[in-house]
This record gives sequence, C-alpha cells and structure tokens, in this order.
Amino acid sequence: MIRTATATLLLSLATAATAQVAPAPVPAPDYADAATWLCRPGRADVCSAPLTITRVAADGTLTPRQLPAPKDARIDCFYVYPTVSTDPTGNSDMTADAAERNVATIQFAPFREVCRTYAPLYRQFTLAALRAALTGGAAKGDRALAYADVSAAWKQYLARDNRGRGVILIGHSQGSGLLKQLIAREIEGKAAAKLIVAAYIPGTNVEAPAGKDVGGDFKSTPLCRSAMQTGCVVAYVSFRDGMTPPADTRFGRTATPGMAVACTNPAALGGGRGALMPLLPNRTGIVDNSTPQAPWVAGKTVAGDFVDLPGLLSAECRVVDGASVLAVRTDATPGPRAQTIGGDVEILGQVDPRWGLHLIDVNEATGNLVALARTQARAWRKAR
Repeated sequence: MIRTATATLLLSLATAATAQVAPAPVPAPDYADAATWLCRPGRADVCSAPLTITRVAADGTLTPRQLPAPKDARIDCFYVYPTVSTDPTGNSDMTADAAERNVATIQFAPFREVCRTYAPLYRQFTLAALRAALTGGAAKGDRALAYADVSAAWKQYLARDNRGRGVILIGHSQGSGLLKQLIAREIEGKAAAKLIVAAYIPGTNVEAPAGKDVGGDFKSTPLCRSAMQTGCVVAYVSFRDGMTPPADTRFGRTATPGMAVACTNPAALGGGRGALMPLLPNRTGIVDNSTPQAPWVAGKTVAGDFVDLPGLLSAECRVVDGASVLAVRTDATPGPRAQTIGGDVEILGQVDPRWGLHLIDVNEATGNLVALARTQARAWRKAR
C-alpha cells in the first residue's frame, strides 16, 4: 500500500559586531552522484518498481493491470516533488524518507509510460517549516536553498543526460513553485527553452494577465491550449465543484493588479468541461490527513497500488467569487462503486476549505497528463 505525507505548498544573515554580512553560499549537492536522485533511468528505484492499477467500473467490475515497465523512451521527464519531508528541521536532508519516496511513486512513476524519469532529491522547505510558518513555531526553512538545489540538478541533467532530447517538467505544490522559478530564471530566453516539450505545474498560483496566455510569471512561455501545442504550461489549482474558495485561501486568488491565476484544464485544454482520468492511491484516506475514502466498491476488497475510476470525475476551469480554479465535479452513477472521493485537507478532524483538493491535484488527472505528455512528445519530435 502506497503512503505519502500531506502535500502542499505551502541563509539567515550572520551578525557581526558592526555589520550584517551574508554567510558563504551553501554548496549544492553533487548531482553527478546517483545517490542524489530519487529516480534515474536504467536502475531499480521508486519510479521503476512494479505497480498495479485496478480499474473500478461503475457496476463494480474490477480489472487489474500492470503499469508498464520503464522503456527507453524518446523524451525525458524532470520531476520536483511537493512539500512532504518529515525531517524535523527547516530544510530536509539529502536522505530520502518514506514520504519522499512514496510521493514520487504516486505522482511520477506513471509517466514512465512516456518518458525517461529523472527526479532529484533536494533540501526542501519541510512540513515542519510549513507548520511553523502557519503557526509561529520555531522551525525555519530556507526556500532559496531548495531552489538552488533544483537549479543545480537541472544544470547537471542538461550537461550529462539530456543530449538534445525533449523534456517535460513536472511538479506539484512546492515543486511546481520551484519549477516556475526555474522556467522564469533559467529557461526562458535561453537555449534550454527549445528542449521544453511542456511543463505541468499544478498546485501553485501561476499569474498571467487577465484573459491572456502569456505574461506575468512567464514572459514568453504560454499556457497550453491544445494537446498539439508544445513549449507551454499546464497550471491549475483544484477545488470541489460548488465550493467557493475562502478569502484567505492560498490558491486561485491574486492581489496583483491586472493579473489572474492561470487555469488550464488537463481534461479540456481548449476550454469547457472534460472527463478526468484519475489514478488515485489505493488507500482508505488517499493521503495522510485527508478526508476518508469510502470503500471503492461496496462489499469488495480492491487490490493494487492505484485505482482508476472511469467516468466518476469531470472538471472545468471557473472563476468563483474572484478565484480562478479547476472545479472538480463528481458524476456519480447508480451502482456499487463509491459515489465520491476523499482528498480534502483535514485539520483536527475538520475540513479546511482553504486547501481545496490540493492533496490530489496530480492524481485526479494523472491519466489526462500522461496522455497529454504522449501527444505533446510526438508533436515536439515531429516539429524537429
């Protein structure tokens, strides 16, 4: 059974006698060392392990299948995982804990059907630091350190592994925020921009001028509006259909004049409603600290690592009370299959509406994103 921790988003100055001076930069990890990577192609790791998907039809029929083993794909995927480290410090160490391994399995391993998988470890802003930031606690994290690590891993990947291949950037929450910085600082306007098949960065606010697909956070990288479009970005934050994001939510709202939070629906890039193709972890709670999941099928035990729920979910980009969100609807049908999904963040047993469906931003649409990656990869190769 796959486990993961609560996802989400959410160099001090040294004081001398007469002045404050910045400390010496902390060296980046050596990304030439295979131990600094959660996933690399051609080895046994969390992205290549055997995984089973059980398709749960509306009538309760169960159809298991194996996730195909990694193959020598013609493009690469570079993944930065969300805030999951259980280390008690403000920034994580470079030893993968269970949560870091498991989130890579849950969110990233399915992409091995399409691409070679690269996922660096990095000294992320931890859950302890996030809780401290929200509650005034003691743990302090350095977000710049996390970005420096991801940047170093990216540069090492380009120098040693890429060799002119197309690459899809994939992240979630903190990982998406770091990739957003990477695109703006080190990809746009540089030779690496020609290598980008697409970027999938749900779970963070990407700002663009209201009604436009480029500008704001990205100066030359547009939002994806077609499966045949390449060099573009898929970005969204998800809430249940019918839920109004609170005024103090971290997602979907911006105070920047003239800007809106981008929403590109992975199930309907051109607009409107589309059917989601979720791959959800086969767990009672889906993820830790989330609302419980009812049995997938009444009276049956569902085996496997993931469940596929055809026809249960659909989504549409909407502006709800000024918040731009991917509104996820449950399209329940009569039968023994579960009529809804869990996934809301719970704090002290109560749903916290500020987070929406942040915990499953990726899993609710994994099938759509893998299919999109396959189409965009073909389009990128054909254009070259």
